[in-house]
Amino acid sequence: MNNAVNGADTAFVIFATALVMLMTPALALFYGGMVRRKNVLSTTMHSYAAVVIVSLQWILIGYTLCFGKDISGIIGSFNFAGLKGVGFAPNADYAATIPHQAFMLFQLMFAIITPALISGSLAERMKFIAFAVFVLLWSTLVYDPIAHWMWGVNGWIRNLGALDFAGGNVVHISSGVSALVVALVLGGRKKKETVTPHHLPMTVLGAGLLWFGWFGFNAGSALAVNDIALNAFVTTNTAAAASALAWSICEYIHRKKVTSLGVASGAVAGLVAITPGAGFVSPLASILIGLIGGAICFSSVTFLKAKLGYDDALDAVGCHGIGGMWGGIATGIFAWKGINSGGADGLIHGNPHLVLVQLIAIVSTIVFSAVVTFIIIKVISLFSGLRVKEEDEQVGLDVSQHGEEAYGGLI
Repeated sequence: MNNAVNGADTAFVIFATALVMLMTPALALFYGGMVRRKNVLSTTMHSYAAVVIVSLQWILIGYTLCFGKDISGIIGSFNFAGLKGVGFAPNADYAATIPHQAFMLFQLMFAIITPALISGSLAERMKFIAFAVFVLLWSTLVYDPIAHWMWGVNGWIRNLGALDFAGGNVVHISSGVSALVVALVLGGRKKKETVTPHHLPMTVLGAGLLWFGWFGFNAGSALAVNDIALNAFVTTNTAAAASALAWSICEYIHRKKVTSLGVASGAVAGLVAITPGAGFVSPLASILIGLIGGAICFSSVTFLKAKLGYDDALDAVGCHGIGGMWGGIATGIFAWKGINSGGADGLIHGNPHLVLVQLIAIVSTIVFSAVVTFIIIKVISLFSGLRVKEEDEQVGLDVSQHGEEAYGGLI
């Protein structure tokens, strides 16, 4: 056994990896309950397709593009292709106390869930094969470069001093912006006025499992059993609760009701908002991040989407894109070296420059994600088409794309 490997840290990261893996099936439940019953299997399949496709892509080229030897701050080289040299010995550039392969697996789970998040904007109308091709191309051409910029050794955003503890930029902004592009290119669903969630208990269960898995997502990103991991655990739970409260208050003011879907959505919005700063901000700051995040995401889902007219079926844009942007800015405001000496002080601790750096990172992610996603989706449309036929959409994608019915009987 390599003496540099710490058993407690390794066990912690392996457990965190399993928690993050659970988040993608949880997302399938969360999204699946919000669509009509004729599309629940199709929507679920989007998440599982991401598990299958990215698991293989990551081993072959994904990991090395993200974390391989740097090429001009833009992308990793192929020195880790096929996991060459990725074994039990730690890689001190990323995690000095756990096996390199454990770090690789932990990062795989982030790469899996990110394209699955995008599926929320295209539910009930995109061809399954087109989506599968999209996952492969998007993971390679969008996710992998952005992950390298932010987390790779000598990635250019990392070198600027931007902070992204667990994937605000890499996971949420990239997926949220890409979701908006896909929704705009696809166009809205037919007879959208008849769309209502078919199984809200499924959605609420999915949200609860996402909340549970998010402790691995955020606390696990410390990559060790230490005070930073514990702080991330506390801030994650606190921001989720604060955001669920804020969303509920906004909902009550707007509709005079507090709904189960609102509480679930608010919790997810708070989890998104705290992700970039979980290991850099205090628990008190996480309350503000969650409260403001819940209100902003509620407003985006309720008002912005209606005003701009895009059909983001399951609110990937409003929760993940907008929530991730707020979280990145909030990290620039509230980050504190007293929590994490490896981070930086933010605006309220005397360093306004961090807000500027965070904004550069956010804008760069937005522009790159939008442009490359648009190119990918247009190229796919030339070869296979993107949308199912109108009659197939009416029947439902479960039958038209997969030849199955979720519940039997009438759909």
